[in-house]
Amino acid sequence: MATSTCFLQPAAASQRQAGFMGRQCGMLAGGARQTGLQKSSSRGFRSTTAMGLKTGIVGLPNVGKSTMFNALCENAKAQAANFPFCTIEPNVGIVAVPDSRLALLSNISGSLKTVPTSVEFVDIAGLVKGASKGEGLGNQFLANIRECDSIVQVVRCFEDGDVIHVAGKVDPVDDIDVINFELALADITQIEKRLDRLKKTKSAGKVGEEAKRNEVEAGALQRIMAALESNKPARSVALNEEEEELVRGLYLLTAKPMVYAANVAEDDLAAPDANKHVVALRQKAEEEGSGVVVVSAQVEAELNGLDAEEAAEYLGALGVEEGGLKSLIRSTYQQLGLLTYFTTGEKETRAWTIREGFTAPQAAGVIHTDFEKGFIRAETVGYADFVAAGGYSAAKEKGQLRLEGKEYVVKEGDVMLFRFNV
Repeated sequence: MATSTCFLQPAAASQRQAGFMGRQCGMLAGGARQTGLQKSSSRGFRSTTAMGLKTGIVGLPNVGKSTMFNALCENAKAQAANFPFCTIEPNVGIVAVPDSRLALLSNISGSLKTVPTSVEFVDIAGLVKGASKGEGLGNQFLANIRECDSIVQVVRCFEDGDVIHVAGKVDPVDDIDVINFELALADITQIEKRLDRLKKTKSAGKVGEEAKRNEVEAGALQRIMAALESNKPARSVALNEEEEELVRGLYLLTAKPMVYAANVAEDDLAAPDANKHVVALRQKAEEEGSGVVVVSAQVEAELNGLDAEEAAEYLGALGVEEGGLKSLIRSTYQQLGLLTYFTTGEKETRAWTIREGFTAPQAAGVIHTDFEKGFIRAETVGYADFVAAGGYSAAKEKGQLRLEGKEYVVKEGDVMLFRFNV
């Protein structure tokens, strides 16, 4: 293939736009795929593309899960009804990640388009006790969770005699214990099957590198099994890089990062710690290293019908600064170890999601594999410096534009322009 040098212009280079980039750079023929976040070593993290991460919303019936999903995803079709299993098939909604930095970058660059990164929310029907054994269509729903990168577990922290609780009482700790127990049982079943296969392989007399890998995998799975049997999630077990790679294929449910969404009444949003259910949930989450976000599904539903100014006024009247969507996404990013960088120019300003620790070539690869393969360098400006200077040219004149090589680790908010060979 002939070689040409090209700067990645801010116009997006997603898979659907490969043809455009081919015309722009001259040599980007079809066939290259987005690498997304697939280089991650984290357990339970699905290979995603630059389209965003996939988060499953779970919870017991009637905790406000589908109401929240509908609120987060305006076009979602999930029913919110006062009975179990009103959501029989998982509903999916793509939600733009709120980021005030995008508009400012777009304004500075005079961009024709502004494209945020996104989160894909999957509304998974209410789980019940016995789900791991198929109760309440449990096997189907657990399989849907397995495909997600992270889990948001909606937990009821409000009292309402008109909304039936499946257990007959409001107790968030008991609720999450029910769901986490079912997730753990599903993982134990997966691990037992895998250990049985590894045992048969060993009995067959396998030797060499394959035998060594199998032994390492079996050791890791046995440690995870011990944790699960002690009521601890798989993510609590420290594994080295080789072990993580070997067990990743099981897509263990309890290995996925967990964020608890404490669904409270409107009046509790401003002072959630006055709610005894929220306090108990925070303590439980801290013990297992999970995140907690306090939200109100009803408030989120109200926000959907308001413009930005009205929404801000409404939230201000409630005594809170932001809606639950921003808090939920921020907590999910923290649990997954994600960050955002930007590309910007006259054609487009776009946000991209990557993992903490990604090098400049890996970040370029999220846009298109050719950018990673032919990476030369990245012209980089920190977000604050870019805004203060008023653009690339001014930042360069002030000495704030850096030429970063293959070893550079991308930082939150970096504004980047990639140069590469194709």
